[in-house]
Amino acid sequence: MTTINKYIRKGAGACRKALLSLCFPLFALAALLTGCSDYLDIVPENNLPVKEFWKSKSDVDASLNAGYYYLRSSVEDYLLPWGEHRAGVIQYSGSSALQTYTVKATTGVAKWGVMYQVINQANLVLEHAAQAQSSDRTYTQQELNSHYCEAYFLRALAYFYIVRNWRDAPLTLRGYESDETPLLLPKSSEAAIIAQIKSDLNTAIELGAAKDVWDTTWETKGKATSWSIYALMADVCLWNHDFDECIKYCDKILKDETGKAPKFITTNTHAAWFAMFCPGNSDESIYEIQWNADKQSNNAAQTNGLYDLFNPGSSNNYRLSAQASFDFQQDQRMVGEVTHVYEDWANVRNNYGSYYEQGTEKYVWKYLGDNASTTQMRKVYDNNFIIYRVSEVKLMKAEALVMRTCGQNVEDKEEAIKEVNDIRKRTNLNTYVVGEGTDLRDMLEYILYERFMEFIGEGKAWYDILRVGRYTDTNGVINFKDYLIELVQKYNTKATASRIRSVLMNENAWYLPVPDSEMKVNGLLVQNPYY
Repeated sequence: MTTINKYIRKGAGACRKALLSLCFPLFALAALLTGCSDYLDIVPENNLPVKEFWKSKSDVDASLNAGYYYLRSSVEDYLLPWGEHRAGVIQYSGSSALQTYTVKATTGVAKWGVMYQVINQANLVLEHAAQAQSSDRTYTQQELNSHYCEAYFLRALAYFYIVRNWRDAPLTLRGYESDETPLLLPKSSEAAIIAQIKSDLNTAIELGAAKDVWDTTWETKGKATSWSIYALMADVCLWNHDFDECIKYCDKILKDETGKAPKFITTNTHAAWFAMFCPGNSDESIYEIQWNADKQSNNAAQTNGLYDLFNPGSSNNYRLSAQASFDFQQDQRMVGEVTHVYEDWANVRNNYGSYYEQGTEKYVWKYLGDNASTTQMRKVYDNNFIIYRVSEVKLMKAEALVMRTCGQNVEDKEEAIKEVNDIRKRTNLNTYVVGEGTDLRDMLEYILYERFMEFIGEGKAWYDILRVGRYTDTNGVINFKDYLIELVQKYNTKATASRIRSVLMNENAWYLPVPDSEMKVNGLLVQNPYY
């Protein structure tokens, strides 16, 4: 049995533990238990009982819920390291081969299994939800199509993480049903995976069944909606250099006239900005992975380790790099006076990156504070992890506007800088002006700088650097490979500048190795040539 088999087997036959732990409002626990726990009590975990299981709408909910669960389980060990370590905007004090550019095929974080668990749950829904509808007269076609939209979103998001980290990888649209299911698959190309992602998202859009608003706020922000589908499509298009498409999908959110779309927070107060992270699920949020520390019906709380990962009292933690700290100070994002008192954990906050200072180190405050207070530390550890919010959509649009003519169109640059300035104005910062000498490099520096500061600690920085490094400047202003290396050297001090350059000069090194465990059992796989 392949390692991918092993991972998706957990999704098919061993979801009891996962599903029983989903004890927060994101998932309807009663429906989940009635739809899943009974069959798991009596069926061996290495066999997915298609005939016995797919009987009702609640069975489909249970499979989708497992997909959301697996995505949530990836945040601390994968989504954060993948999105942050190589960039170095924040740095991890613990051991990280990604951060030092010494990753190998045996490195633990270089594993794609959890994303295939998410994919498998989506595949199962897309294969079998219609069967459940045929057995459940209360299960409407609109509800079925809505479930399809959720599954397409989850599959597309998981494959987007895979393609950004591995470029080429196995592409499967089949759900795992038993140990006998053959899953010895070769790698598909990045182009094929991107085409499938866009196909999934286009299908979800064309179905017209994705919800704009769910019954509760946590569902609207924590499950797939039309807005999260648009945001993901815009992100994929930007990655794939489909700039006009990116702008189109950004505008579906930014120029929505129904009044149902998430709204950019314009209030320039600490409290308004900080509300995005505590309590979370703000008006600006599009999609965020949910936790809830309140105990639910199985008497278990849903907490995470984000507090510990960003807490200076932890042995291994995240902290601002020297360059990021300098950036915040240079841009006058600090508010008030600094008092270096360890016992009080005295902190400096800013509207933007919300960091605080302890001694000579500075830490991201987003996951530590209970509110905008300079002293209030969290009592419960259930911060959500934001995947998309409106400010990112604005910056995606700005980047697409600039890149579609490689900075040659003045009107595009002016529209792009307006999106950037909207974010700067709400954080009480000086705005940028596009002048005659404002070239492509200037525009990208404005946009990337804003992304680094706004989304610090949100798992975005490496993908931003990598995406830009993949561009081609037809006008010869920027060598983008050199620009990628320059950005990493600027922020990442965990590896030497010479080490960073020697590794990143090889474009294959921009992506992770195929996991060694996969190579050993699947003779159809070809290792990334850098490794």
